Amino acid sequence: MKAVAADVAPTMQLAIRFCGAAIFFGVWVFVREGGAAFADGTLGSGVLLGSLFSLEFIFVGEALAHTTAAHTIVFLYAAPIFTALGLQFLPEEHLRPVQWAGISVAFLGIVVAFLGRPGRPSSQTAAGDLLALLGGVSWGLSNVVLRRGRVGTCTTQKTVFYQVGMAAVLLLAFAARTGETRVVLSPAVVLGLLFQTAIISIASYLAWFWLLRQYLTSRLMLLSLLTPIFGVALGALLLGDPIELRFAFGTLLVLAGILIVNARQILRRSSEPAATF
Repeated sequence: MKAVAADVAPTMQLAIRFCGAAIFFGVWVFVREGGAAFADGTLGSGVLLGSLFSLEFIFVGEALAHTTAAHTIVFLYAAPIFTALGLQFLPEEHLRPVQWAGISVAFLGIVVAFLGRPGRPSSQTAAGDLLALLGGVSWGLSNVVLRRGRVGTCTTQKTVFYQVGMAAVLLLAFAARTGETRVVLSPAVVLGLLFQTAIISIASYLAWFWLLRQYLTSRLMLLSLLTPIFGVALGALLLGDPIELRFAFGTLLVLAGILIVNARQILRRSSEPAATF
């Protein structure tokens, strides 16, 4: 997204890729469930889930216009912290002292990462970092809706359709409102949009849910913590994003905090047998 942002604004790229994914998952839902697909009482929470999902990517698209891809991915992946904070207001989800310690470590990491280079960060970079963090907040809250709302009872394809369908509509509207609909086609743009639509917004969703049914959730949770590391490494390798020592240290603190928050759940689920088809 960052590499071709000069030809297609990140928000418009997201709108295009989610349009393609919405068509794919929408056809799947209607073929399997027909005209009564949304008569199961999940529409309200599904729209809320899709709206938060859309808000997450609006923040991400705008963040990429102001800060590096490395900073964006790290602050976005602070989402599990906000999921834990959102759920802890429920009696059965109260955080334990060790989890509060993990949240404190993660927030310390966010503060350290915000500092970035030694000295005072530019206002543009700071604004981009804040937008990426707000994307993480939106993602975390969408996880709360998925856990507690009726949409959590949906089939996988319908849950994804709520998300990508709302994202396609709202991101396209946002791009039109902000004048970011310009598309300059080039081989890099076409390949980028095809990759984002087919691989990221369709294949990766299908692969992720298949993995959830084949392997222990705890293992996948641990492996998902590698995503920010890959994001930072590829940002440096492909885009020349600087990796400041302070930012790298902050990133490790964020990941450590997330791991501490989820440690109890990971240990509990490690003793459970893996689900199979």
